[in-house]
Amino acid sequence: MAEQVLVTLDGAVQDADAPLLCADDLAAVRGDGVFETILVRGGAPCTIELHLARFANSAAMLDLPRPDLDAWRTAVAVAVEEWGAEREGAMRLVLGRGRESGGDPTAYVTVGPIADRVAAAREEGVSVCTLDRGFSVDVVDKAPWLLLGAKTLSYATNMAAVRYAQSKGMDDVIFTSSEGLVLEGPRSTVLIARGRTLITPPVEHGILPGTTQQALFAVAGAHRFRCETSALRPADLIAADGVWLLSSVTLAARVHTLDGLSLPEPDVAEELSGLVDLAVGTVGVEADAA
Repeated sequence: MAEQVLVTLDGAVQDADAPLLCADDLAAVRGDGVFETILVRGGAPCTIELHLARFANSAAMLDLPRPDLDAWRTAVAVAVEEWGAEREGAMRLVLGRGRESGGDPTAYVTVGPIADRVAAAREEGVSVCTLDRGFSVDVVDKAPWLLLGAKTLSYATNMAAVRYAQSKGMDDVIFTSSEGLVLEGPRSTVLIARGRTLITPPVEHGILPGTTQQALFAVAGAHRFRCETSALRPADLIAADGVWLLSSVTLAARVHTLDGLSLPEPDVAEELSGLVDLAVGTVGVEADAA
């Protein structure tokens, strides 16, 4: 089995160790492009249609050419087959503007191993600090050029926030707005539980629509959970019965420590983790059948 898989949009399998980008590719020199990260499990890309929809929306926000989703589905299928069904993998879809000197957009799919931190976050949970993102929740309407809500390749600030948290002995971050409202993690969606009510901040506050959160909400009602979107403050996280960071590969990482304060393990912790596993598989199957 290959340790890395690389497939271009024409469905051709490439040498993952050979150079692919030109030196003036705008995806590399300016982060001018969009991407999606998708869990590959059991020989299938989880919640692929949710990811493709978000991928197309991000591309539109950047005025990139509209993605040919059938071509992307084909490239994804080839990459999954190359990777195999025996192990999990982290798939990435990348669409960049192309070379500064002109030409076609850059488009490819990769699959690689799951990072070591993922297993620890799933099993043990994470410690988190809150950090001011420096934006008001109404900046989406005032400054659409900031591309809030798009999953762009410009992730330097997000990863700087994670490194800052790690330098303080914590695993991850929850961003807050200038008004003190809870937003999202650098690579995750925030979810809290109040009893059997699941709550996540509204995307209208300038956060990325979470595919794992959407998949969870699509099935949670059938398992006696109520799902809501609502403005949250850090105090709501402390008062909640449980807090999680949801993401496409890690899935559900329970926040056990927030700004140095230990949070109790909720009664629904094991149930919710299992429900997320069910959701990312079920929603993907339903989308393929539609």
